Amino acid sequence: MKIPFGVIVLAGALAVSGCAQKGLRVLQKPGTGPDEFLVLPSKPLSAPENYSSLPAPTPGGSNLTDVNPQAEAVAALGGKPGALVAGNGVPAGDAALVTASSRYGVESDVRETLAEADAKFRHRNRHLGRIKIVPVDRYDQLYKKQSLDPFAVSEQFRRAGAATPSSPPEDES
Repeated sequence: MKIPFGVIVLAGALAVSGCAQKGLRVLQKPGTGPDEFLVLPSKPLSAPENYSSLPAPTPGGSNLTDVNPQAEAVAALGGKPGALVAGNGVPAGDAALVTASSRYGVESDVRETLAEADAKFRHRNRHLGRIKIVPVDRYDQLYKKQSLDPFAVSEQFRRAGAATPSSPPEDES
């Protein structure tokens, strides 16, 4: 029995496609699993000295073990809890940067607006079918027109007389 060459090539392509590392370029949600950024590290359990002196539990109230959970979360993620300016959550060292960048106003719902515009863009530019025989970089397909060629931009700045750092040759990037 002879196996057609096309079947062998197709089987090989499917076998190799499992080796692809997509990383952060996958545009679909990976699943319904938990969000690891919502889990805060907690302190070890401890027994109170007197159970009758405990306050009554209140929904949304404070916790005896986690006195300031937001500051503890900032510290757990490597930040400095004391560096926040009261009220707006901006580190004191970045206050001038935030003031300069928001001099023309700030949209309060900028993340939602951008997410909606991006969803419309991806919907408008989707390609035929979702089933692909070989792995396809959807991110590269959709955003290719919006990406910059770093070598062309660097050359443009050099021609304009701006000081630019050296960059690796194009064939080694």
